[in-house]
Order: sequence, then C-alpha cells, then structure tokens
Amino acid sequence: MAKVTLGEMGALVRERRGPRGVREVSTEIGISPATLSRVENGKQPDLTTFEKLCRWLGISPSDVLDVDGGSDRGRGPASPAIATAHLKAQQQIRPELAQALGEMILRAQAMLADDSRPDSV
Repeated sequence: MAKVTLGEMGALVRERRGPRGVREVSTEIGISPATLSRVENGKQPDLTTFEKLCRWLGISPSDVLDVDGGSDRGRGPASPAIATAHLKAQQQIRPELAQALGEMILRAQAMLADDSRPDSV
C-alpha cells in the first residue's frame, strides 16, 4: 500500500467503511462509534486505536508513519509494529507529537529486532 499520512487516515477509514454504519464498523474494529467518528473527522487516534485501525485497514503502521523516509535500508519486508501504549494524560495531542512518538516507537522496535539477530554482535 502507498504511504498514508496521519491526516489522511480519517479519509481512508471513511472510504473503507463505505455505506456501512459507524456502529457496525466500530464494533468490527473494536473501538467506540464516537472514536471512529472522531477519526473520520480528522482527529488523531491514540496509539491503541491507531494500531486497531491499521490492522482493520490492512496496513502497517510504518505505512502511515514513514519511519525510514521510504527507504527500507536493505531490510526484508516490514512486519506490522504493534504499539500498546496509552497517552492518558492528554486525550488529544498535536499531530506532530503523535508522528514523532510513532516514529520513535517503530525505530526502537526495529533496533531491538536488529540487536536480536545473531550477526549484530
């Protein structure tokens, strides 16, 4: 799938939902109807919702976050990264902060995967 920005994610979700109702699709995704509606209207999802939406859309979080700037640096296909953190202190964060946090998490996961390889010593 082509790269998608966080700002475009709501439109992608709305397009995939099509004529189906918000309640039906939100149940399928595993989020509340209000959360689905907010995302479709351009609000940034929290990390748990982001992961669920990516899974439902069939995309890797890195397709949205563009962690490597489009370069795979010689690695194999990207595996879906699953971030399981909640940012409970702030219900909404700036898109720039969400982007930076997502990139940080995905880079850390990639570094941990590289460190676990036998040839990384």
